[in-house]
Amino acid sequence: MPCESWREKLDAYADGELPVAEANALAAHLPQCADCASQVLRRVQMKRSVAMAGKRYEPSAEFRQKMMATMSKPSRRSGAWIWRIIALPAALVLIVSLGVNFYVSREKSRRERVFSELADLHISALASSQPVDVISTDRHTVKPWFEGKIPFSFNLPELQGTDFALVGGRVAYLGQTPGAHLVYRIRKHELSVFIFPDRAGETSGLTSSPISVVSFTEESWTKSGLQYFVIGDVGAGDIESLSKLLRDAS
Repeated sequence: MPCESWREKLDAYADGELPVAEANALAAHLPQCADCASQVLRRVQMKRSVAMAGKRYEPSAEFRQKMMATMSKPSRRSGAWIWRIIALPAALVLIVSLGVNFYVSREKSRRERVFSELADLHISALASSQPVDVISTDRHTVKPWFEGKIPFSFNLPELQGTDFALVGGRVAYLGQTPGAHLVYRIRKHELSVFIFPDRAGETSGLTSSPISVVSFTEESWTKSGLQYFVIGDVGAGDIESLSKLLRDAS
C-alpha cells in the first residue's frame, strides 16, 4: 500500500483506533519506511506531551468536593464547639487522603511518562536503518557484547521451541541511566525489551501487568535488582509469554 494511503491512518494508529488487521499491516510497514515511522513518533510524542500537561494540575472530583466541604463555615448556634471537635479528626482524614491521592497521582504520571518514553525508543529503533548495534540470534553473543557498556549483567532465555527470535541489542538511555535494549521478533512483529537498574529514579519500582499505551502493549517487573520492560504492537498473550521467558531465564 502506498505511503499516501498510510499517512491518512497515522493519527488513528497513534490513538489505538485502527482495526487490528490494519494496525498490524501498518506496524509491518513502519520498519521499512523511515518517513512514516518518524511521523508516528512525532504523533506519539505530541500525544504524550498533551497528556502530561493536562494531568499536571488537574484536581480530582473527590479533591474538589473535600475542599468545598472544608470551606463551609460552621454554624454559630449553641453547641458549635461539638462540631469543631468532630471536625478535627475529619481534617486529619482529609490531610491523609490528600497525601495518598497526591502519591497515587504522581506514581501514575511517572509510570505513564516512563512507558511513553520507552514507546518512543521502541519506535525510533524500528525507524532506524540500524535498529541494533549487535546483530545476532545467539544469546551467548548478545549478552557478552554489553559487558563494559552498562553497569550490570543480565540473563537471556533460551528460545528454542518458541515463536520468538532474538534480533540483537543496543545500549539505550532513559534519562541519564544506561540500560540494555533487546529486540525480539515474533510473526514479523518486533518487540523491545528494556533492562535498567532498579534504583531511585524514574524507573524505580515500576511494575505492571500488560497494559495498552499508545497502540502498544507493555509489561514491567523487577528481578534481582533490575527493572524489565517489554513493549510491542502485539497482544497481551505474546507480551506475557516473552516476559515469562525472561523471568525464568537462569
